[in-house]
Amino acid sequence: MHGWLLSGRLWQPLRQQLSPRWQLWTPDLPGFGDALRPRGLQPSLVSYGRWLAEEARRQADGRPLVLIGHSLGGSLVLHAAAQLGEQLRGVVQVAAGGGVYQPRPFRLVRRGGAGFLRWRPGWLAQLPGTEAIRSPLVADLHAARGLLACSMQQGAVRRLPAMAAALTVPSLWIAGSRDTVMEPRYVRHLAGYSREHRFALLEGEGHLPMCSAPAALAALIDAWLQQDLDLSPAERNEDRAADGAGPRDQLEADQSLAKPRS
Repeated sequence: MHGWLLSGRLWQPLRQQLSPRWQLWTPDLPGFGDALRPRGLQPSLVSYGRWLAEEARRQADGRPLVLIGHSLGGSLVLHAAAQLGEQLRGVVQVAAGGGVYQPRPFRLVRRGGAGFLRWRPGWLAQLPGTEAIRSPLVADLHAARGLLACSMQQGAVRRLPAMAAALTVPSLWIAGSRDTVMEPRYVRHLAGYSREHRFALLEGEGHLPMCSAPAALAALIDAWLQQDLDLSPAERNEDRAADGAGPRDQLEADQSLAKPRS
């Protein structure tokens, strides 16, 4: 699930790496990308988390599923996870962390986000060749404002550790070493509350590793799905095995299965 002001097309490079071994559903959140926001859907983490759980269950059609969230999308994943029961097999969080409320930085982010939404040049989205930047320009104003404000509230931020601790499935938390939006220490901090988690650091990557390093990100996820969740890809390719340390070894080197925080 993509983050604030982005869209499902964010996952396309990663999708190309994981398909056809794994079936992926990469929607636009309502009000973002090409998806309209239904009038009854409130722009809050709780409402969007409920929407995600309902839609994921419908798309999976009874099959086991794994939720993947990026940045703010990671908060939605935590809200949705508790509603999926035994159908949920695991959670992957990419550049998603937090749980530490910081009044001044959060106030600056809220102010900057509100300023962008107010002054964004929406007309740029009509020009050819601007597909890559279209989503921030056309995002539903009510949805964008509401989700930003909700995610920055003190109560919402301080609930994140409890929600991570409530996960009943294994989780994989991935951070880029050069991410200045969600620094690795905050990803590691929130991951530490979950019962069965692994943490992996992508060296040299920033906030969007699914775009800058899709092959490396896919390798981590692929190894974790098979190793920790014991899931089998839809299409096996035995010739892909390589000599030396692979993604599975990297997961083990980065961090073994950790105990939850007390």
